[in-house]
Amino acid sequence: METTQNSTLLLSFAAGLLSFASPCILPLIPAYLSYITGASIENLKAGGLYKKNILLSLVFVLGFTAVFTILGASATWLGRHMLMKQEIIRKTGAVIIVLFGLHLAGILKIKPLYRQKRISSGKTAGNYAGAFVIGMVFAFGWTPCVGPVLASILIMASAEESLSRGILLLFFYSMGIGLPFIITALFLNKALSVFTGIKRHYRKIETATGILLIALGILMFFNKFRVFTGL
Repeated sequence: METTQNSTLLLSFAAGLLSFASPCILPLIPAYLSYITGASIENLKAGGLYKKNILLSLVFVLGFTAVFTILGASATWLGRHMLMKQEIIRKTGAVIIVLFGLHLAGILKIKPLYRQKRISSGKTAGNYAGAFVIGMVFAFGWTPCVGPVLASILIMASAEESLSRGILLLFFYSMGIGLPFIITALFLNKALSVFTGIKRHYRKIETATGILLIALGILMFFNKFRVFTGL
């Protein structure tokens, strides 16, 4: 059972990595770094205010991680208080996850998922409180690519038996986005060259993300996550 649970956490982390590499996030990373630090991209490349920029990036990650984990706890809490209908919730959620996967894989187009929500965070660049707020805004300003993946992880969290499990699922998802972000802040010049290569494979990344969600949805529907562990 423990191995199965660890597998779902790793899958959640992988979903975060795929979200980071999506065309909705990856091209905006330099702009986010510039905005939260108050420095130009040229200055960031030159390594100006290096230590402060890293700390601001960490606080930014903490901002969206806080929101994601709260959402995970809320989803699990709601699921626990609807135990009588947990089987229906699990199967309905699984179908929704599969639909999200079909959308990202390009098999099924769901028009509302192409709408992008932008939220202005005001003038908050260059200070730690501002970086945390921008991180929270990032979490709420869903983009078409991240929305289906995040919603799928939240559905998985709603099916968890304990509050801590729901929190962990969303924490690992956050780390899947956050760790590459920190690495980018540490090695911006090298990261930008890697991003250029990744951009050529956006469609493949979206397809891979869609396939992952379809697999997760099917396993969730039949309550067969243990297939990843061989148990």
